[in-house]
Order: sequence, then structure tokens, then C-alpha cells
Amino acid sequence: MDVKTLSELLKGTIDPTLRNEAEKKLAEVHKIIGFGPILLQVVMSNEVELPVRQAAVIYLKNMVSGSWVDREPDTPGAPVPFSVHEQDRALIRDNVVDAVVLAPDIIRIQLAVCVSQIVKHDFPGRWPQIVDKVSIYLQNPDPSGWLGALLCLYQLVKNYEYKKSEERGPLREAMNLLLPQLYGIITQLMPDESQQAVSVQKQILKIYFALTQYVLPLDLITKEVFSQWMEVLRVIAESDVPAHTLQVDEEERPQLIWWKRKKWALHTLTRLFERYGSPGSVTKEYKEFSEWYLKTFSGGILASMLKNLDQFRQKVYVSPRVMQQALNYINTSISHAHSWKLIKPHMLQIIQDIVFPLMSYSESDAELWDTDPYEYIRIKFDIFEDFVSPVTAAQTLLHSACKKRKEMLQKTMNLLLAIIQTAGTTPSQKDGALHMIGTMADILLKKPVYKEQMEKFLVEIVFTEFNSPHGHLRARACWVLHYFSDVKYKNEQVLAEAFRLTVNSLLHDKEPPVKVEAAIAVQMMLSSKGESARKYLEPQIREITLELLKIIRETENDDLTSVMQKIVCTYTEQLVPVAVDICQHLVGTFAQVLESADAGDEKAITAMGLLNTMETILAVMEDRPEVHAALEPVILQAIHHIFTNSIMEFYEEAMSLSCDLTTKHISQDMWKMLEVMYTVFQRDGFDYFSDMMPALHNYITVDTKAFLTSPDYMMAMYNMSKAMLEGDPGEDPECHAAKLLEVIILQCKGMNIDQVIPIFVELVLKRLTREVKTSELRTMCIQVIIAALFYNPALLLDTLDKIQIPGMPGGVFGHFVQQWIHDTDCFIGLHDRKLCVLGLVHLMQMPDNQAVAGHAAQLVPSALLLFDGLKRAYAARIKDESSGTVRGTREMKAKLARRKSLDGAEEGDSDEEGIDSELLDSDEDEIDDEGQAYLESLQEKVNKASTGSGFTVKASIEDEESDSDSEDDYDGCEETSLEAYTTPLDEDDCPVDEYNIFKDVLGAIQGSNPTWYGQLTSHLTEVQGKALGEVITLANQRVAAKESKQIEEQGGYQFAQATVPGAFNFGAPTTSPFGK
Repeated sequence: MDVKTLSELLKGTIDPTLRNEAEKKLAEVHKIIGFGPILLQVVMSNEVELPVRQAAVIYLKNMVSGSWVDREPDTPGAPVPFSVHEQDRALIRDNVVDAVVLAPDIIRIQLAVCVSQIVKHDFPGRWPQIVDKVSIYLQNPDPSGWLGALLCLYQLVKNYEYKKSEERGPLREAMNLLLPQLYGIITQLMPDESQQAVSVQKQILKIYFALTQYVLPLDLITKEVFSQWMEVLRVIAESDVPAHTLQVDEEERPQLIWWKRKKWALHTLTRLFERYGSPGSVTKEYKEFSEWYLKTFSGGILASMLKNLDQFRQKVYVSPRVMQQALNYINTSISHAHSWKLIKPHMLQIIQDIVFPLMSYSESDAELWDTDPYEYIRIKFDIFEDFVSPVTAAQTLLHSACKKRKEMLQKTMNLLLAIIQTAGTTPSQKDGALHMIGTMADILLKKPVYKEQMEKFLVEIVFTEFNSPHGHLRARACWVLHYFSDVKYKNEQVLAEAFRLTVNSLLHDKEPPVKVEAAIAVQMMLSSKGESARKYLEPQIREITLELLKIIRETENDDLTSVMQKIVCTYTEQLVPVAVDICQHLVGTFAQVLESADAGDEKAITAMGLLNTMETILAVMEDRPEVHAALEPVILQAIHHIFTNSIMEFYEEAMSLSCDLTTKHISQDMWKMLEVMYTVFQRDGFDYFSDMMPALHNYITVDTKAFLTSPDYMMAMYNMSKAMLEGDPGEDPECHAAKLLEVIILQCKGMNIDQVIPIFVELVLKRLTREVKTSELRTMCIQVIIAALFYNPALLLDTLDKIQIPGMPGGVFGHFVQQWIHDTDCFIGLHDRKLCVLGLVHLMQMPDNQAVAGHAAQLVPSALLLFDGLKRAYAARIKDESSGTVRGTREMKAKLARRKSLDGAEEGDSDEEGIDSELLDSDEDEIDDEGQAYLESLQEKVNKASTGSGFTVKASIEDEESDSDSEDDYDGCEETSLEAYTTPLDEDDCPVDEYNIFKDVLGAIQGSNPTWYGQLTSHLTEVQGKALGEVITLANQRVAAKESKQIEEQGGYQFAQATVPGAFNFGAPTTSPFGK
């Protein structure tokens, strides 16, 4: 195939009438060796028309992204997936940098993605030449090749951007050659303000940022080199943008290359200061560097930042991102005595002339409010906007200065109160002053001098704005009440008035932004005041709820879904009659949000909030079966829509709702939903198995008889677990899969599921023969086999006799017992230890089994180790229960946590002394000990994780120790996350008591088989003998406690003197702790 033929084919893909035929032909020829290089020639050819070249480059990008690397078949025996032949890869590598250099911008961007993918897989091994290729272009005095070469270099640096220092060797070698070239070009071009020259400078700054933003390679960038680059950044940061840019519309100016260059200079300076130049908050390798940085560069860089702010003050245009970064730099300066001394004389002026105007209601705000109030709401509540907004940066700077530096709060408050109380203050200025005061609410409420006056301030200044003719001031009044929701009102009538004004705004104001702010203020005040505030909303709660639903639908605002959750949790009783209507409305709004054309990240967050609100309603209505039953078909509409349309970003929420709908009862519709979930899993749910697990657990445990009526349900569970344990999803999902098998075995004991035990056991045994990195997965797989032993010992032994595992000579059972005994200390939590003890008791009853007899001396010590852990685990549970901690399934814990967070804290004492102790003198630095320690500990963990190797379980089981399994690494009382998936063994009234079964079996062995009893106990040390005595004593006490509980429940109680066994001496094997 030649360039001309391929061009014609690609041209066909653009023509709707020829597209199918052309794509079919391409699918046939793309695997032929030579196709890739010819495709690149089409991309590079100036003789081919541009739309065809675009089609070619997109096809090339998709091919490189999806088929560059050799891949294994998806399943054994399946065809090997297509990958680009190495001969073609070599030709593409040899020519792609030239292609990027020569291509027009629209094609260059797509080619850059190809370079990124190739670098990711082939650099430095197969493609060290990229460095020399870039270097040759950069050495060429003709600047036309620079931008493309720099774009290739940027892809190389980006691939290493977040890698640890020790993984950056190839990048360091490359930059040793290239960084001086970059410096030479940027210093040569800085006086040149042409678009081409500034584009090259911007690209170099982006490379420098990516090189330094996560790791500063001090061996590559010495202090001398660093100083040279700082001077480049300083000059660009304070350089004026050409006057002709002012002719461009203001909204489009930030996209001009001159402002982008400046933004990258300030962005880099701010990042370097935060990460490497701030003594007290850097990791130890940068400690000396940070002190040098602060003394060397503070003066010059702060002057550049102040110059940008001064231009803004003089009404000269400065782009929003440049303002944001300049304010962020000054914010970091506040924490350090050296830089604070330089900034302190200017600080009040910055607050007055920069922060105050930025935080005031602007002309653009007013225009947006009037023309599109819903877009105004979206922007004001967009969390992504906060990351780039100069207003947010101004808020942060104001808060830092007033919290950290003496006298700043008083001076700022004097300024703001003067503005508010001056007769000529404009509505915009009043908004700015209230905005600033609200931003400092947490500081003011800790200062007695302001705290005492806050109620008066709210009544005299804020309450009056609820009647303002200006919508933005009514909204600001609600916002201030939200931020001062923790004010302690001495006069209850003032609190009542605060609620009345806010609710009135929510229900009756005509402006949507006011309604939104009012709703959030209601939520915050309810959370802060707790039970005492319920009465203020109760008379109008249905009206409030319906209005809230209406605003949620109109605005699609995520914050309002949290308000609805708060209302539902607080007024559950009152909302029972309208619960179904509320859910129906939420489901309708959810469908509307999904259908909206511009569904971006914020829409996804809103949709998630709606689903979470449905879950909250289900949670609070859980004890009302009739309401729950009525809610189910409504909520199923949303779940069904998500699953049938493969809307993966909401799978987690849909699984969670499915769990809520199966917690106490499973309807016919929910059994059909299990089939849908299984289809989802097979289609695209591989990554969501852990999220499915709570619902799957419910299907097995809530209605076990129904679960066993259809073999399809059992096989669905098995097939999902098999896909997890035979695929490579990571060990956490694999642990969940093994847990699912264990739950089935224990839940169905006595219900004749003998036919599935062999396939369950074989599945986990095969997993154990492959590499296992964590003790958690190893013990979970062993636990499945222990559960099978507990289910039916004879069936398990028969199963293991028939299983042949390659590379495992002798009986499988012997290897299993050896690994189990070896890993006894890895079983943690109540459930795992209890099952392990019950399994050991079964082994103790197999004296004639050779594999068991070989480990006779280890069985009782292993059990004692488990009993020691059980004792601590039971004590921890009692302590938790007495302190009000509820233990249950994972989903209930999550619900309780969510409801707790919605209920908010009860009104408590504010930390008055804390604020003064946080203030810094002018010569003091802020030291972030915790942050520093955290960074260092994180680094140590990363290093440890990268060097440590897990316990590898192969077919031959070796007796090796693993650091990760050591006793010090976990708290023996700690519940494992999988313990939330309960079984009959975990019920409070479970008749199976591991202490008593162990005691009775050991006692019976002593009487019936003294020789075997001797083998089990004669090796016990004195400490172990004492521990065994304690276990027997505890077993007797547990029997007595259970009997007492039964008598108590029957209404009568008779006291009798309990006989406590005396001390025991385990000097000889015939000595018995059982009194026989």
C-alpha cells in the first residue's frame, strides 16, 4: 500500500456515503507490516489535503495508544491481540519527532499524544535517540524547528513528572544535555515579543515546571543554575504585556500567548516557593535549600508580585490567573518572618486595594446575575473554579494574614466596619465588606472582643440586608448567616428571627441565587444548633422540602442535595407521607441532569448528590417497611437506567442503592436486579466488584432459601469470584471474591450445597499456587478451605484427595495444613480468628490423619495464639459498644457516618485560646511540623513499598517470614473491613461458641484418646499451659454468662455460688484442666 491509496481510503472515512466501506477496508489492512509508517507519511505529506491528514493522524494516535505494546491473549487459547510490528515501530520512532516539528498546529497536538505513548513504553530502552533528535533541532539557529522539538521534550518530561527521584535517572541524563540549551534559547528570546518567540518561551517554562514541580533535582539544578532560572522567571513575571493585547476582548485576553507565558512564570515561582523554599514545611533534603531560597530570592520575587498587583490597583488589566498566582505567592510569604518583614508594610494596602475590590460584587457579576442567574449560581458554586479564581486566592490571603500575623485582624476589621457604616458606601462595596467579614468568621468567633459583639452585628447590619432592593445583598446576608452559623445567641428570639428571614428568602424571594444561599444557610444553622433548632422549621417543613426539590431541579446544584439530606434526616417523621413524592422528584431531576447536553464534572457531582439523597431517604425510612416498599420501584428506575446504559461513573452509587434495597427484604424485582447486576459485571463491571459486594452479601444472607431456589444465582456468584481470582484485578477485590465464597459456605451450612464445595475449594487453591503479595489474600483463601472443613470435614478431605495441583507433590491437604499453621498469626479480627479456632478443633479430631499428626504439637499453641487475639478483640468490641459505637455491615456503618456528618456537631465551646497562640510575631516563622513529618513518613512508606517484597506463596510452601506479617504491624483488636460481611457465626445469639467447643473437644480427647491428648499438649511451655488454663476458665464463664442471660430474658433470676476452677499444673501430659 502506498501513500496515495491510503489517502483515498482515509478520505472515504470523512464521506458519510463511503465511511462504512472505507473503515472496513482499513480494519483489514491496518495489521499489515508497513501500514504504520505509510500512515505517518500521509500525516507528514503537504500534498495531501488537511482533512485527510487529520483523519490519518487520529487513526495513528488511536493505533499507537491501543496497539503499541505486545499483549498477552485475554484468555488462554484466545487469539493474540494485534500490536504494531517492531519493524514499523522503529520506523515511526525514527520519523515522529520530524513529523511533530514540521506539522501544522492542528496535527501537531495529536502527534504529541503519539510521542507521549511511545516515550512511556520505549524510552530509554528502544528510543534513546529522541534526546539527540531534540538536541539537534534546538542547536539549529533556525527557530522554526524549536517549538515542535520542545513539544516532544515536554512529553518526555511529563512522563517523569510524578516519579520519585530514584526513578528519574534517564530524565536526568537527558536534561544534563538539554537544560543548558533551553536556558540559552529562552535568554536569547526574552527581548523578542513576537508571537512565535513567546510561544517558544512559554513551552520552555512548561518544561521547567514539569521538571521541578514534584522533585527538584539539586544535582542537575545547582544553586548557580537555579539562580539563573529564577532570574528568567523574575524578568518574565514583571515584564509588561504588549499594549496591542488591550485591543482584544477582555474575556479572550487570558488565552493570549503573552498572558500564558506570564502565567507559567508565576505558577512556577509559586510552586518552587511552596515546595522547596518554605523552611518549616519542606522535607529534610530541602531544609538547607529552603533557607537559602528565602534569603536569596524573597526581595526580588516579591517586588515582581507587587508590581503585578499594583497594575491591578491602577486599573491596568492583569489576567485572572496571574492575579491568583501573585496572591498565592504573597500568601506563602506571610508564614515566614524574612518575607513577612518585606510584605508587612504593604499588607493593609493589599487588603484595601486588591483583596477588597476582588471580593466585592463586580460589574461582570451583575451582568451574569441579570442575564443568566443559573449560570451565575453554577460559577459561584463550582469547586473547580476555586482552584483558578483570584477571588478564592484573595480570600485565602485575607484569612492567612488575619489568622497568623498580629494586629492584622484588628486593622482589617476597623477598615471593613468603617466601609459598612459609611453613608456613601455602594451596594457593591457593602457586599465586599460582608464577604470579607464572613471569610474570617472562624477567627472572629474565637476572639472574645468580636465574639461578644457578633449577635449585635448580625441584628443591626446583616438582618437589615434581607430587605435590600439589591438581590446580591440579600444573597450575601444569607451567606453571612451560613458562615456565622456557630454564633451563640444570647437572645433566642434573634435565632428565631435568623431562621425566619432565611426561610422566607428560600420560599418567597424571586431571585434563584438568593434561594440557593438561603437553603445552604438553613442547613448550616440546623447542623450547628442541633435539636434546639428543629422547631423553627417544623411548621413549614413540607413547603420548604417541595421548594428545595424545585430549586434543585432548576439549578442542578450539588450543594442543595446536601441540604435535602439534612432536611430528610432532621424531619424524617414529618416527611413520611411525602417520601415517595420526594424520591420521584429526585429521580426525575436525575434523568434531567443526565440528559443535559453539557454534562461536565459538576453535573456528574450533582447527579451523584441526587443518588446519595435517595440513599439517605432509604436509610432514614429503613424501619418503615411500607415506605421502603413504596420507594423501591421509584429508585429502581434510576438504578436500572444506570446499569442498562452503562453509566459507569454512577455504578458505585447504584450498587450502594441496590444494597439498601436488599438489607431486610428482597422483592421479586430485586431478584431480577441481581440478574441485571451479573450482566453488568460480565459486560464492564470487573472494576466494580468490591462495590457490588455489600449487595451480593445481602442476596446470600437476607433470604438464603430464595437464593438457593435457583442454581443460576449460585453460579453467578461463583463465576464473578472466579473472574476475580483468575483475572488480575488487584488483591483487594480478590480478597472480596474469596470472602464471598466463604460467606456462601457458612451461610448455607446444613442446606446441602455439597455440589459447589469442590469447585470453590479448587478455585482458591489454584489462586494460592500463584504469587500472593499480601497476607490478607493468603489468609482469606485459606479461610474458604477452613469454612469448607467446618461445613463438612469428610467432604473436604475427599475433595482435596481428588485435586491434583501441579508442582505440589504428595497430598494437597498436607500442604494446606502446613500453610494454615504457618499463617495462624495472620488471622485478625473476631470472625477470622473464631473460624480458624473452629477449624483447628476439627483438625484436633483427626488423630489418624498423617498430615494432621505431623503438626500435632502446633495445633493447641496455634489455637492459644488465636484465643489471645480473640480476648483482645472481644474486649475492644465491648468497649466500642459501651461507648456507643455500633458495629454492623459496612453499608450501615457508612449510612451512620453519613447521617452523623449531616446531623453536625452539637453546639460546643469554641476554642478561644487557640487563636492567640497561633499568632506569629514579625520575627517568627510558621513551622508545619505535622506536614513536614507527614511528607517524610509518606516518603519512607513509598520507599519501603518500592523495595519490600511480599510473602510469595508457590506450590511448594516455604517457611519464610515477611515483615508485613509481623505482630507489630497491626492491632490485633482491629476489625478487618471484610468482617462487615457477616455470617451466622457472627450473630450475637450464635450457638457456636469457639471457647466451649474447644474446651469440650479437648476434654473429650483427654478421656477417649490420652495418647493423642499427650501429643497435643505435652510440648506446651509454662506460659502456654497457663494460657490454656485461662481459656478453659473463660469458656466456663461464657457458659455461665449465657445461662444468666437466658434466665434474665425469661424474667426470673436465681443467684448461685459459681465454682471457679483452681490453678492448673501442666507439668505432665496426663494433667487435665477439665477436672476429670
